[in-house]
Formats: sequence, C-alpha cells, structure tokens
Amino acid sequence: MPRSSHPLRAALYARVSTDRQSTENQLRELRQAAERLGWEVVGEFVDRGISGAKGRKDRPQLDALLKGVARKDYDVVASWSVDRLGRSLIDLVNMLQELHSTGVDLYLHQQGINTTTPAGKALFGMMGVFAEFERGMIQERVRAGMARAKAKGTKSGNAIGRPVVSAAIEDRIRELRTEGLGMLKIAAQVGCGVSVVQRVVAAQP
Repeated sequence: MPRSSHPLRAALYARVSTDRQSTENQLRELRQAAERLGWEVVGEFVDRGISGAKGRKDRPQLDALLKGVARKDYDVVASWSVDRLGRSLIDLVNMLQELHSTGVDLYLHQQGINTTTPAGKALFGMMGVFAEFERGMIQERVRAGMARAKAKGTKSGNAIGRPVVSAAIEDRIRELRTEGLGMLKIAAQVGCGVSVVQRVVAAQP
C-alpha cells in the first residue's frame, strides 16, 4: 500500500539531562504537532538524566528507537529540538543519513525542520554540506596547530610536536570531560589527538 494512503507512523523522542527535569512539555508539543500533521503516534522514547554528548550506546531509548527505524517500524521520527538528539551538526547529519537510508523522515519542532516536505528534504541536503564543512574545518585546525607547534619546537623538547587547538575546541574538551567521557572518546568527538585531550585536561584548575 502506498505510504500516502495511510497516516504516517510517528515515533517521538525526548531527552533531559537530569532526573529533576521533565520531558512532558516536549512530548505534549510533539503530540500536538503529530495530530496537526495527521500522523499516528506509535511509539514514545524518553532518555532521562543523560547528556546530549553521550552516544547512542549510552542512550538506551535512542538506541531502541533507531533499532525500530532499522526495522522500518516508523515513517517519521519527531523530536522537540536538535539538541535533544545530539550536540553537533555532524551528529545530526549522521543520524539523518541513517534515517534516510531506511526511508524514515525527521521532524524537529523547534527548528521547524520536517523532511516529509520537499523544502525539508532540500534543507537536509544543505545540512549535509555544512556538516562536511565543519568536519573539514576541525581537521584543518588540528593540522595547522600541529604544524605551528612543530615549527616552534626546540631540541630540548620544550614543545616539539605539541598540537595547538582553538579555544573553542579546548572548551569542548573540558565540557565533555566533566560529562564523564574518556580521553579516547573525547578525542574522537572533537577530531584531535589523545595527547591534546590529556594536555587540556591536565591544565584544568
């Protein structure tokens, strides 16, 4: 049966960073949006007390949702805001690619993104371009920092090979560290070497 001949099956996802916060406002607005758009809500997934910096394996409800996506249990995944799904454009686009590979669309209430529409699909394509740009910029900053550090290095080993990263990346490293991520995971997320992460963490007051 063509998908347009029956209501789209919607799965709602909500997340809060602490157990003291409530997801009810997120879910209420998503239910209202689904009703307005004529979607049938067939599942609700809520991760409580989990940071958006955590990956899929650390968010059991997100993992369960994406397993349902792989089974094609839903036609659209709806979330209140992009930061409920992840902290970066790259994270979002990776998830979008996973959804689209199975023919599942995405609705983000706060950002007004709805990939069930032609305009939403076009925006998805643009986001992919910007995510690739962001990834390239991070890699380029790391390479440039390493080149500068190597050029300024001395034979005494005072700073030989110590890569320099931007203040924004250092802030992100500290943020991820306070959220409990290990050195390897932090390095992978921000696109730098483990030695950089160790140096930034060691310099924390």
